[in-house]
Amino acid sequence: MSEALAQQYREQGFLVLPGFRSPSAIAELRQRADALIEAFDPAGVHPVFTTREQQRQVDDYFLGSAQTIRCFFEEEAFDAQGQLRQPKARSINKIGHALHDLDPVFDRFSRGADLAALAGVLGLERPLLWQSMVICKQPGIGGEVRWHQDATFFETTPISVTTFWFALEDAHRGNGCLWVQAAGHRGPLRERFVRRGDIATIEALDATPWPELDEAVPVEVAAGTLVVLHGLLPHYSAANRSARSRYAYTLHATDARTIYSPQNWLQRDAGLPPRGFV
Repeated sequence: MSEALAQQYREQGFLVLPGFRSPSAIAELRQRADALIEAFDPAGVHPVFTTREQQRQVDDYFLGSAQTIRCFFEEEAFDAQGQLRQPKARSINKIGHALHDLDPVFDRFSRGADLAALAGVLGLERPLLWQSMVICKQPGIGGEVRWHQDATFFETTPISVTTFWFALEDAHRGNGCLWVQAAGHRGPLRERFVRRGDIATIEALDATPWPELDEAVPVEVAAGTLVVLHGLLPHYSAANRSARSRYAYTLHATDARTIYSPQNWLQRDAGLPPRGFV
């Protein structure tokens, strides 16, 4: 990666790298994600993920996903009687959160010399991968993800969390692409998602308002593109009301030279410590 791109990242807080992963690698990951969804049996429970839920109490199913692989439904997946409105494969909001450590296909995709080199250029000298997610943005019911900063969920001292967001399908304004506030990473951390025992809630830190959409930049990208986001960069995605899904895969990494907050929702025990890109 050129110094010019590194400088762009420092100035804008995000980076777009088209064709970072090959079509065959993208297809393999999509197939594996589909297989995990097919194998998922909710066994009478309906784990639903929404960004509004993060403002309230979260349940054991979510907190327990830190060290395993679990599926979460879209908020609008069920009717008033609690039945799925469409097939299960078109009802899942996301799969998380330890895919990169527990599934061989996701492990291969998530690691390699290319990502290690990129992380180093961006300042992550000792990267640790804490979380991975497949985000589905299902056709017609894909939920909005409100404005947020990823450092809210992965607080370190100093801030070091970096997001690696891979487009598994073309993402555009019609199906809920990312929107970012260019250079917004220079602002303060507005919130933090704090866990105390079995309760995790959003705490307000700074009253700086979130950007309006006319202040934001749409990140419309083709499948295979890697988008890198600074942990303080505000970003958002609209609901997907189109007939096309918008699959993406994300990794969140911090620098081991920083202090990872013991109040972050995601903690690892000695049996599954976080690892880096190689």
